[in-house]
Amino acid sequence: MPGPQHAPLHLAVALDGAGWHPAAWREPGARPDELFTARYWAGLVAEAERGLLDFVTIEDSLSPQSSLLAGSDGRTDQVRGRLDAVLIAARVAPLTRHIGLVPTAVVTHTEPFHLSKAIATLDFVSSGRAGVRVKVSGRADEAAHFGRRTVPQSAAGELFDEAGDYVEVLRRLWDSWEDGAEIRDVATGRFVDRRKLHHIDFEGSRFSVRGPSVTPRPPQGQPLVTALAHDTVPYRLVARSADLGFVTPHDAAQARSVVAEIRAEQAAAGRADETVHVFGDLLVLLDADSGTAARRRSRLDELAGAEYTGDAPVFTGTPGQLADLLQELQVAGLSGFRLRPAALPHDLEQITRHLVPELRRRGAFRTSYGAATLRGLLGLPRPANRYAAAV
Repeated sequence: MPGPQHAPLHLAVALDGAGWHPAAWREPGARPDELFTARYWAGLVAEAERGLLDFVTIEDSLSPQSSLLAGSDGRTDQVRGRLDAVLIAARVAPLTRHIGLVPTAVVTHTEPFHLSKAIATLDFVSSGRAGVRVKVSGRADEAAHFGRRTVPQSAAGELFDEAGDYVEVLRRLWDSWEDGAEIRDVATGRFVDRRKLHHIDFEGSRFSVRGPSVTPRPPQGQPLVTALAHDTVPYRLVARSADLGFVTPHDAAQARSVVAEIRAEQAAAGRADETVHVFGDLLVLLDADSGTAARRRSRLDELAGAEYTGDAPVFTGTPGQLADLLQELQVAGLSGFRLRPAALPHDLEQITRHLVPELRRRGAFRTSYGAATLRGLLGLPRPANRYAAAV
């Protein structure tokens, strides 16, 4: 068993409906009647915060969930429909104190100006705990909702390049107000210093944005930007544009290779000196003994009518066995993990109430929140404003 010599790792959970397994909503402990309530989401995030996790991500899309990559599957026996992830995060933020909130946003069909102020607002509402997971969509059914473009199947590289431009606009807009631009001097009647507001003048292939934002610079300066990556093109997006990337290696050797590729792309982009976290994604089914977990997985697969497979590896076993695996993968260069609970709230509670104490016993996880912001939790500095004049 790996010993306590391992450095503390970072842990996040990915929240999606009743859980990541498509039959999770039919589990005895599931609450399908509450999926579209604020109370449900607040309860899940509160549980994650009790486990001292770094952050939660909240899934989102621009079309109903589907087992097919290209469009609707027409199924009615699985959860379909979502609440808006950014709005969930904003609703939950005042009910939490420490945990980071990272909603998903599809950037292919949305405007960066709108998202920049939404995430900046989330950062204010949460006092510096906001992030965003930028998501690319090549689905024809999602494009059809907007009617502005078609997305050919061969356009992956173009879409990820566009996502890179999108993130650049987000970052420029967050910097378009310098720190201290709001004077708020009642006696002189000056609320804002116009000299500290800046046009960003971005010109790209898909959009041009003048700026400045309508929202002051967020508390973190730059909220956390994350992306999920499975191959070279999205690895490049992580390396060039993100603070953190989620990857899906199936073993330590593959994890080592993926991390090396991202680091090489990072160096090529001139970011070799910057911290870019790489988290491994795992879907987890956890129980006190591995036999129970295996039987639960078989039951869920039977209800779904097929064995579950997805983009990330599936771990079925005990919290102790998962702790072993996480520490093994950590040695391969991953700085943390985003765990996808197969069924909620069961697998989330297994993470917070059993996995976390086991990692803590090994000296591999925090005993308290040691920073006030999400960037602080991840050891990331508050960036200087690119438009502020050097003093």
